[in-house]
This record gives sequence, C-alpha cells and structure tokens, in this order.
Amino acid sequence: MFPIDTGDNLMRSKDQELMRSIIDFINDYHLENYTTPTMQEIADKFNLAKSSASRYVAVMRENGMLEHTKGKSGMKTLSMNKFDNVSLAPVVGTVACGKPLLAEENVETYLPLPTSILGKGKFFILKAHGDSMKNAGINDGDYVIVRKQDSAEVGQIVVALIDDEATLKRYYLDNERQQVRLHPENDKYEDMYFDNIIIQGVAVKVIADVK
Repeated sequence: MFPIDTGDNLMRSKDQELMRSIIDFINDYHLENYTTPTMQEIADKFNLAKSSASRYVAVMRENGMLEHTKGKSGMKTLSMNKFDNVSLAPVVGTVACGKPLLAEENVETYLPLPTSILGKGKFFILKAHGDSMKNAGINDGDYVIVRKQDSAEVGQIVVALIDDEATLKRYYLDNERQQVRLHPENDKYEDMYFDNIIIQGVAVKVIADVK
C-alpha cells in the first residue's frame, strides 16, 4: 500500500491506521443512521480537508477496503455486505390512541432482521403487553415479529386495530354471528366479536427471554 500525499506529511503506518478508523466510522454511522456518511462528514470527523478525505477514500477503493456504490457517498464497507439480506423493522412500543400503529411516536427503535429466516415482506415488531396470549407462547414483554399485511387466514395470530388501539389475538370468522371472532390464548379471557376489524399484520416469530 502506498502512502497518500495529503499535504500533512503522514507516514504510511499512520495512513493505514487512519483508514481503519475511517472504516470503523463508516460502519458505526451506517448502524446508527442506516446510510453512509458524506465525504464532508468523514472530513469533519477526522479533521481533514474534504479533498484529503476524498483521496483516502479513493485509495481505500483501489485496495478493496471500500466498494463503490450508488448513493450520496458512493461507498460500502465489506462489513456492510452482511446487511444486504437484512431488513430494518420498526419496534413498536406502547401504541398511542388515535395514532397509526407505525407512527413515529410509537416507534422505539429499529432492529435488523435476516430475510433468509423471515422471507420476503415488510415487518414490524410489537412489544406484547399482558397475558392474553400466553398459551400461544407470547408473554408480557415479549417481542412479536409481524409481517405487515391487511388480510389473514383463519387461525393465524393477527395484529388488529380496533377503535384506534392495536390488539394481538387469534383470528377466526363466526358464521353464525356473521362476525369476526378474536380469540385470546388464555382461558380466563373471553372471545371478542366485531363486525369489522382492520388487520395490520400477521405474527410470524416471537423474541423472548430464555427462562
């Protein structure tokens, strides 16, 4: 690897150390912001002129430390390749009444999910409250991974929106009543009946603490 003439009389070892630091910065920035920093942000981070940061990045591309991509910065680290098959799912905490389920006010954070395990689709993660679904293995405080969709098959566990509040229940159709039946997986709770519900998604996985 050749030294970079930045006008700062940097030694080769110092160049290499700085480039490794730039890689770490790009990775950390990507994890936090889901995008890569601009050249100016890299320059500001390491007290470089923008032209010097650009020369570092150019050499890093030549040496395979960075890949060239489309986008505002046009760069990708080798570690970021691992995120190509990952989707970011919003984690929804307490749902505010009158607010859409995935409104920014309800989103606590975002969690990367591997598409190789979940398959295609858009997902969100709902934090379960209460014990109404404990017989289905969903306990208070568990995180439920939900595939976002507006329909479901009978017997699936759905996230249903009722009077601006989201509830997690098993979905059935009652032909006699001509109503939707939402079934809690806990014998101490009774089934709920509705003329119409809004399905927000279908539960596919549960993230729970090991006991």
